[in-house]
Amino acid sequence: MSEIEQSEQLISHSRLRMRVKSPFFATLALFAQFKASYAIDTAATDGKTVFYHPEYLISLPKAQQDGLILHEILHMALLHTIRRHHRECQLWNIACDIVVNGLIAEDKNYELPPNGIRKPEWETKSVEEIYELLLQQPNESKPSLLMPDLLNQPLYDSDNEENNQAETTNKSANNQQETIDKSPKNGNQTRSKDKFLANNDINLEVELTGSIQEHKQGELKAYWQNAMQQANIVARTSNQGKLPAGMERQFKELQSAQIDWRTYLWRYLVQTPTDFQGFDRRFISHGLYLDTLAGESVQVYVCIDTSGSISDHQMNLFCSELQGILGAYPHLQCQLYYADANIYGGYELKANDDIPKPIGGGGTSFIPFFEQVEKTRDLCLQGVCVYLTDGYGDFPRDKPSLPVLWVVVPGGLDMDKFPFGEIVKIY
Repeated sequence: MSEIEQSEQLISHSRLRMRVKSPFFATLALFAQFKASYAIDTAATDGKTVFYHPEYLISLPKAQQDGLILHEILHMALLHTIRRHHRECQLWNIACDIVVNGLIAEDKNYELPPNGIRKPEWETKSVEEIYELLLQQPNESKPSLLMPDLLNQPLYDSDNEENNQAETTNKSANNQQETIDKSPKNGNQTRSKDKFLANNDINLEVELTGSIQEHKQGELKAYWQNAMQQANIVARTSNQGKLPAGMERQFKELQSAQIDWRTYLWRYLVQTPTDFQGFDRRFISHGLYLDTLAGESVQVYVCIDTSGSISDHQMNLFCSELQGILGAYPHLQCQLYYADANIYGGYELKANDDIPKPIGGGGTSFIPFFEQVEKTRDLCLQGVCVYLTDGYGDFPRDKPSLPVLWVVVPGGLDMDKFPFGEIVKIY
């Protein structure tokens, strides 16, 4: 039996073991395509296909084979290849690995291959948030990535069926030799396990992750959304009963990461479906969301956290986001407050107004802002509270009467720790 045939058999066996261990992961595995390749050292994915080096897969014990396969499947299911956008590719790959390896480590049925990146204190965060935290670290403190595994494009041209067939299904000796000839040109047809772990010569004319063509991104997103829905159904109708806890958390983070927080804000600005008359198409291209709101004005109460835990970078980010509110929704009435343990303001702001200099620097309490809004709000106007913060502070005992949108910086309080309101991370 050839290496490729043996590795294909191992993939099948791994899928069968997943059916016993986790119906959810096993269903996702059914949506994955697998191709053997000597052009990579361990395994990698372009978002739809898992490419794996046959010899490396064979070298691993069963538990690590399952861990390796699940690692790549989770990259695909969580859309890691298309969520990068313009972020630096290697750092993004590290962030994705931290999340995926954390999910695998939660399940004692799987074992990570050697040298998998772990950072337990970050593993409950979203990939986008981890990326921002990595950016803030000095280079010497950042984890090193031995084997990048997120590809920018398919490893082989899907239209070149001859090459694909040669790479994945060669059964004859001649075809097997052809496949070996396509391995990285290091003079060896067989490479040791150590080389797999230390050698970074992927030998591909592609960068990691990145700008997959737009129509392909849409196809991938729809494909894996369907896969996640099917896996969810299978999990809930099996003895497992529900999604793995980590996957449920990441699925929630994924939904949040794909929605601009200003889209969340818009939901609060329209009282009912009948109030919404449609965007004025003349202004949408300029980022202006103009429409008729049943003749009513909308009051937005914005509070910026100015406590001592907020860095200068975060403060600049908050002010930029406030400008975004004013610029995107120029018909709003905006009242700005600053708050640490005390409240400062309010300041009436319109689209082109300068933002007042921030005041604060003390401890953090969210209570004064909500008390002030309850005292001063116009009961005849629709309103919403927007709080830009890291989330670390004292919350009011009672839920405010107005809807609340928390806009939270990377490294902020976990989303499930907020006692009320909707939470959106900014990156």
